[in-house]
Amino acid sequence: MTAVLPSRSDDALEHAWLTDLEDEAIHIMREVMGQFERPVLLFSGGKDSIVLLHLAQKAFWPAKLPFPVMHVDTGHNFPEVIEYRDRVVAESGIRLIVASVQEAIDAGRVSEVAGQSRNGLQTVPLLDGISSNGFDAVLGGARRDEEKARAKERVFSVRDDFGQWDPRNQRPELWDLYNGSHRRGEHVRVFPLSNWTELDIWAYIEREGIEVPSIYYAHKREVFERDGMLLAVTDWTQPRETETVRVESVRYRTVGDATCTGSVRSEAADVSAIIAETAASNISERGATRADDRASEAAMEDRKRLGYF
Repeated sequence: MTAVLPSRSDDALEHAWLTDLEDEAIHIMREVMGQFERPVLLFSGGKDSIVLLHLAQKAFWPAKLPFPVMHVDTGHNFPEVIEYRDRVVAESGIRLIVASVQEAIDAGRVSEVAGQSRNGLQTVPLLDGISSNGFDAVLGGARRDEEKARAKERVFSVRDDFGQWDPRNQRPELWDLYNGSHRRGEHVRVFPLSNWTELDIWAYIEREGIEVPSIYYAHKREVFERDGMLLAVTDWTQPRETETVRVESVRYRTVGDATCTGSVRSEAADVSAIIAETAASNISERGATRADDRASEAAMEDRKRLGYF
């Protein structure tokens, strides 16, 4: 991923809303650098964090990224995504911090339950990574349209000394004024993509020519159906006796822990086709393909209260 000087193309009018979103996100990132001492950007190799990193590189071009990136790694990743993450970090000369769920398990910080996703175990290594590195601002790629708990977030969202979030303790944000004040021990989660939608993300990827992992495009893969989702056959997800493995043309709308992230049937092999497919969908990517968000009506909010993304 190579940072380029922000430019305005001939079809600027057609993409005016993307330019507005880009300008807002860049303004937010520069506010972070002006108000905080030790920011970090969460980067998993998923499409939202890819766009977030691209915007950060634009915001501080021609200088190098002035903060590191951190991946909270469950250890149950799609290999295409990890390969992309490592390659982008190496090519860009960015410092990568990996907060490992497996290391937290080995150290007895969290306990793994057989057959359950590791997504719920990400909170402890995330908070450990923030604390051990002294980060006071954490830039994330969450969007308000993904899930109703995320719709409650402000752009600057304060976390207490324990990394916990209280949805009742949200500061007003008038116009483009952001309040990053916090006490020692607290930190602020910052969401520059708050006003973006999944469709905006793909339109921006198309406009900017941003590379994303191949897993986002239609490809043939061994899958089986469970709880209304198409799960890939992996080392961590194996079909039960009653589940039939089929080779289908699928793609991923979101990427996360392989044990709880499903694919969707698709023939969309390029960004234009994905945009058309996304525009026709009335279900968010998390609602369609993330099993961990189906645990209860308040699954995401419960995790966020404890310090989740």
